Amino acid sequence: MNIALIKQYHENMPRFQAENMVLNALQRLDLAPIANKRNPALTNEERFCVLLLRACMVKDALVIIDRPFKIIPHLKDVDFIFETLKKIDDFYVTCHIYDYNWMADKYGEI
Repeated sequence: MNIALIKQYHENMPRFQAENMVLNALQRLDLAPIANKRNPALTNEERFCVLLLRACMVKDALVIIDRPFKIIPHLKDVDFIFETLKKIDDFYVTCHIYDYNWMADKYGEI
C-alpha cells in the first residue's frame, strides 16, 4: 500500500500500523476496495482521494489543492471535494484550495 509508505518512512511507523491507518481512512471515504489498486486502475474521484490522503500522511499536514477540477473535471461543483475533506479532517491541520477565477461558479458562495 503506497500511501502507508509515507508514514513508515517519515515517522518510522511499523508497516502493519501504517497500513491499518490508511485502510481506516479509505473506509471513511468508502474506498477500502481500492487499497491495493494502482493509479491507472482508479477513477478520477478515487485518484483525487488517494492524492489527498498521500498529502495528509505527513505530520501536521498543511494541504494545498491546486485546481481540483483538473483532476476531476466532470464534477459540477465543489461538494464532493468538501465532503471528502470533512471525512478526514483529523488528518490535516489546514487545507487551501487554489483555482482560477473563471472556475468560481463551481465553488458557489464559500
